Amino acid sequence: MPITPATATHSSSNGTADPILLELVDEDGVTIGTAEKLAAHQPPGQLHRAFSVFLFDEQGRLLLQQRALGKYHSPGVWSNTCCGHPYPGEAPFAAAARRTYEELGASPSLLAEAGTVRYNHPDPDSGLVEQEYNHLFVGLVQAPLRPDPEEVGSTAFVTPAELAERHAEDTFSSWFMTVLDAARPAVRELTGPKAGW
Repeated sequence: MPITPATATHSSSNGTADPILLELVDEDGVTIGTAEKLAAHQPPGQLHRAFSVFLFDEQGRLLLQQRALGKYHSPGVWSNTCCGHPYPGEAPFAAAARRTYEELGASPSLLAEAGTVRYNHPDPDSGLVEQEYNHLFVGLVQAPLRPDPEEVGSTAFVTPAELAERHAEDTFSSWFMTVLDAARPAVRELTGPKAGW
């Protein structure tokens, strides 16, 4: 599986650039085909498979990332630790682990499935639509971060109170609260009651 930025094309064996394909799914998450990445996000959006990762440190703080300014979709906004799309046929768990390492330069020391959530979030700034069947993952990160500057503008570990303050002041991705709320039961199980999630 090629390791490339999520928005890039990857080269085929004959030297031409192949488009990034996403897995289209039905309302039950069953694969029904593929579509080119940007086309799948054009209004009204095509329902496709995605993943969202929430990693925490040993103090129970959530790792946020600010998306790089060069990204075509939601540049410069804050969001969860990592999110993206599996390649067609790639298991969501494998894609989540792969992209976390590609974007942040650190592999989770623990990663567990946390359910799925389906949503439709238009992005008013870009005009693109997040029509996603999203696989959720929670875990721990203990290694030092080495973010890829083409993917990540900044990172921050936050408590629930710090997140609430930041969320009131900064711009977050349109999908952030939807995926966080869906992952909360697994987050609470992972971090324990004292963390406050």
